[in-house]
Amino acid sequence: MHTEVYGQRLRELLPLLESDLRIQVVFTIAPHAFNEGAARSLRAMGSTVMPWEEAVRTEFDLALAAGSQGVERLRAPLIRLPHGAGHMKLSRVVDGKTADREEPRTVGGLGRSYLMWDGRVVPKAFALAHQADLTALERWCPEALPVAEVVGDADHDRITASLPHRAAYREALGLRPEQKLIMVCSTWGLGSSFNRIDALLPRLVAELPRHEYRIAVLLHPNIHAGHGDWQVKAWLAGFRRRGVAVVPPDADWRSHLIAADWVIGDHGSVTLYATLTRATILLARFPDGDVNPESPGAELAQVAPALSPAHPLPEQLAYAAAEYPAREYARIAARISSEPGRFNELMRKLMYRILGLGRPAHQPAVRPLPLPEPLESLESEEGLTWSPTAS
Repeated sequence: MHTEVYGQRLRELLPLLESDLRIQVVFTIAPHAFNEGAARSLRAMGSTVMPWEEAVRTEFDLALAAGSQGVERLRAPLIRLPHGAGHMKLSRVVDGKTADREEPRTVGGLGRSYLMWDGRVVPKAFALAHQADLTALERWCPEALPVAEVVGDADHDRITASLPHRAAYREALGLRPEQKLIMVCSTWGLGSSFNRIDALLPRLVAELPRHEYRIAVLLHPNIHAGHGDWQVKAWLAGFRRRGVAVVPPDADWRSHLIAADWVIGDHGSVTLYATLTRATILLARFPDGDVNPESPGAELAQVAPALSPAHPLPEQLAYAAAEYPAREYARIAARISSEPGRFNELMRKLMYRILGLGRPAHQPAVRPLPLPEPLESLESEEGLTWSPTAS
């Protein structure tokens, strides 16, 4: 586990290994700038953690990772997974150079620097969500095509399976039947919604009456890991006192997404996953220059309305809901996974094949998402110590 987001991806694999006494799972934290989120996540799980330097000296039968840093040192056949939806982001630019040291910028997670080391492909298998990802991989790292395998997307399947429970999630959040939930979600980085949240949240609080609208803010865990939980909560304390719920980074955001009536987002994965739900989507920010133009996220930016600073928010929300492009959203949602409902089946088959073990004699179930914590518990000024949501 490199970061909290990568850990969220890996946690979806753990139920596929449950109750198999032939297998012991060991956790370690690989090097990354946002390690703090990974450490918090493992503490919340109650997991013991093998130190990284010990892990790379130990022989294992299988390694699982959603990131690339340091994994070439592992002594195990590795399955790499994407850590987001749709391979939307291009490789970052740092001090005028691309983070993956390649020109032009590659698609994040698909370039040679993410998959190769010293001229060899590092993963034994590269698990992808959609058949179209193979075409992108052929462009950016054709050497990895022989190890690529399309297995679908775990978050896609969990969200889809949980859609019938929307009423239960809304009740658990404490929403009255007539109240509408607005979910403000942000990825991390300079082009994110969070980088302009000081302009967005005051408008939401000032223009939307609380008896009609509830507001929940979901920030990328890297924001918390990079700035520190205390700092993020301090920045948002004034809004929390005015009724804005801040979803903790270790909560399961997917039930909030299903419960939402509107999602105000950016080029992060959560905004793309909103196309699976009933939520109306508006874009607060979308830095086109940082987005893969072939991605479903880029298509979403052409369909979803952009939030305007010049018109009242209630009017914009009503307009976006009235103009809801259901057919277009369904088409974009279909680009998230080409194996809908089959991630557990295909991923378990892949893991056990590499382990050299027979699969357990039962169909792996797709579990509905757990009920979320009430919004009131995330709004109060006293709620500065967050507890993890059960999963």
